[in-house]
Amino acid sequence: MKSLEGKMPETSSSDSICTKRQRIATLAKQSPQMAFTTLLHYIDLAWLREAYRLTRKDGAVGVDDQTAHEYAQNLEANLQSLLDRAKSGTYRAPPVRRVHIPKGGSTTETRPIGIPTFEDKVLQRAVAMILESIYEQDFLNCSYGFRPGRSAHQAIADLWQHLMKLRGGTVLEIDIRKFFDHLDHSHMRAFLRRRIRDGVLLRLFGKWLKAGVMEDGCWTRSELGSPQGGVISPIAANLYLHEVLDCWFERDVKTRLRGEARLVRYADDAIIVFEHEEDAHRVLAVLAKRFAKYGLTLHPEKTRLINFRRPRLQDTARRGPDANPGTFDMLGFTHYWSRSRKGNWVVKRKTAGSRFQRARSTIWDWCRANRHLPIREQWRELCMKVRGHNTYYGIAGNSRCLSHFRYWVKRAWHRWLCRRSQRGHIRWDSFALLEQRYPLPLPTSSKLLAVT
Repeated sequence: MKSLEGKMPETSSSDSICTKRQRIATLAKQSPQMAFTTLLHYIDLAWLREAYRLTRKDGAVGVDDQTAHEYAQNLEANLQSLLDRAKSGTYRAPPVRRVHIPKGGSTTETRPIGIPTFEDKVLQRAVAMILESIYEQDFLNCSYGFRPGRSAHQAIADLWQHLMKLRGGTVLEIDIRKFFDHLDHSHMRAFLRRRIRDGVLLRLFGKWLKAGVMEDGCWTRSELGSPQGGVISPIAANLYLHEVLDCWFERDVKTRLRGEARLVRYADDAIIVFEHEEDAHRVLAVLAKRFAKYGLTLHPEKTRLINFRRPRLQDTARRGPDANPGTFDMLGFTHYWSRSRKGNWVVKRKTAGSRFQRARSTIWDWCRANRHLPIREQWRELCMKVRGHNTYYGIAGNSRCLSHFRYWVKRAWHRWLCRRSQRGHIRWDSFALLEQRYPLPLPTSSKLLAVT
């Protein structure tokens, strides 16, 4: 049975909640075809306290402008009121507050994010704890996004292992156009009812789908989509693509292919590696129809086939660089073939160009905005940013990009320290002395995958 343990420190009451969740998970594992008709009795005051504990307290406020601190000042009464309204069916899901953030480092394209109220986040977390206990027993191993005990690094490791096993192959890069905006509510309810028959939970889920968004004082509601940013949205997205893509590929498609194939999915980002090119073309030909059946569309330019077969020395020598395989991006890493230290062909990963540019721009903007802070404060913040960058991108084979990023941070820091005043120019040798006193973290690579 798959573990449901989280990463946050547990309280004494967490043990009893964990026992309840494991009980639900055991039933789901033992009866994969069973629909749960009574689940609401699991949600009591202790369950809501645990949901509150697991809810982020530093997030942006929703349409009611209530912060987590304000909610906590009368916590027990607020949780009791929330429990009574949820169980009686009188709870009204407030609309989410929509904000737009830059997408992929672009200065023009943005991604809409929905911010629920804090109380709504707590109730969504309480319901998500039940759904997670059930669906973690159903979800397939090819799925990694927003699941307990799974991470982007594990998805990258899975992809690397199969690329090496198949010696590359043909890669199908899948890009779903505005997935969260086009998630069909009727199909979502149908998928949910296969396992959940508790009327109150189904109505709560429906209220969140219909809550709509508030933007610039205007409320709008749509029969499509689930706002990114909600607590319930990740598990809803996983359930949707579990039915539309994962199960279809594993149970219907793979049995009809000539060779091996492997699907790796992280939320709505997916890669399929095929041993035979003709299998890849056949799947691509039917994939658009499969998605259209459930209201989804593939991005015509970003969904593509890439020849990613391991290079052959004779081909490279005879036909030149055009014989080299292509590259593709997954979860912020560019995958490409290269020689290892022992001279073997291996799949290597480096920071994707768009992600590197985004990180550079973020550092540059921060140094410009905070150049008048004391040096020690700037150094502490920059160290945190560099460590965070290294934690994610610090995988084997990516040391050059990590070193380049550290060098860029030093350049940006030096540039904006020089702009603190009209006479504030700092020579590089003087800055080198400052760096000796305030050194930035050195690049570190994890042992996630050893490239030998």
